[in-house]
Amino acid sequence: MIKRTLCFNNPAYLSVKLKQLIISLPDSNEKRTIPIEDIGVVILDNPQITLTQSVMVQLLENNAAVITCDTRHHPIGLHLCLESNTLQQERFDYQINSSEALKKNLWQQTIQAKIYNQAMLLQELTDTPINNMLYWSKSVLSGDSTNYEARAASYYWQNLLESHNNFKRERFGEYPNNFFNYAYAILRAIVARSLVASGLLPTLGIHHANRYNAYCLADDVMEPYRPYADKLVIDTIKKYPEEEEITKEIKTSLLSLPVTDVKINKQIRPLQLAVLETAQSLEDCFAGERRKIKYPVYAANVSA
Repeated sequence: MIKRTLCFNNPAYLSVKLKQLIISLPDSNEKRTIPIEDIGVVILDNPQITLTQSVMVQLLENNAAVITCDTRHHPIGLHLCLESNTLQQERFDYQINSSEALKKNLWQQTIQAKIYNQAMLLQELTDTPINNMLYWSKSVLSGDSTNYEARAASYYWQNLLESHNNFKRERFGEYPNNFFNYAYAILRAIVARSLVASGLLPTLGIHHANRYNAYCLADDVMEPYRPYADKLVIDTIKKYPEEEEITKEIKTSLLSLPVTDVKINKQIRPLQLAVLETAQSLEDCFAGERRKIKYPVYAANVSA
C-alpha cells in the first residue's frame, strides 16, 4: 500500500482520535481527518504548528517518518520509530556483525547502480556522451577503491543542468541547490523509514560513517535513487522557471517523489514501494540469504 505524504505549511493544530489524525486550522472551523495507518511521511513546515504527544506516538507506532523544518523551510530533523519489526534484534545482530568484505561489496553494487542511473538521466535530458559513465559503472571495484563515484559525480553535475551553466552542487549553495536539498530530504526520509521497517539500524552504514549522522545507512541506500529526485527537481525548475524559493507550488511538485514510477526487479513500482523492496533485499544480504541488493534501473518514460 502506498502511504500518503503530508506537508503542513500553515498554522495547524494536530491531534488524534480513534486512530485518526485530526487537522484543525485556526482560521476555520473545518476539521479534516486522515487514518494514521495511511500516512508515510509528515513534513512540519510552519513554526505555528501544534501537535499532541499522542500524534507523535501514533505516527511513529505506524512507522511514519516525521520531518521538521527550520525558518528557511529547510528540513533539519527526522523522527523515526525505534521498534517497527518483530525480528529487529536478530536483524540488528546480522547487520552489526557483517564483515568488511560484505560491506565493500554492497557499496560496490550501490555505486554501480548510482552511476548507471545518472548516465541514463543524462542521456534522457541532454546530448552529453555517456559511454565514459557506463564504463565507470562497470569498472567500480569493491568498496569503490578507485573512487569512480566522485569522477562520475563531477561529470554528471557539469552536464546535467544545461540551463544553469555555472551550477555547482553544494549543500548550502545558491539556487537551485535548495530544490535538490528539499527533494533529497524527502528521499532520505522514505529510505530511512523503509530501513527501519525492515529491521535495520539506519545509523550503521555500509560506507558512510559519521559520529554525528544518525542515518548513515539511509545515506548509502538512497544513492541510486538520487537521479529520480534530480529528474523531479529539473521538471519542477522547467515548470516554475521564475521561482527560486521553495514555495507551496514547489513543495507540491517535489512531494510527488514517493509516487514516482521506477523500474526495479523488472517491474514498475512507485518509488516508495521500490525503496522498501531495496531495504528488504539489503536485510537479506546481511542475513546471508542473498548476494545482490535490488536497486532500481533508471529508464526514460518508465510508465509507458
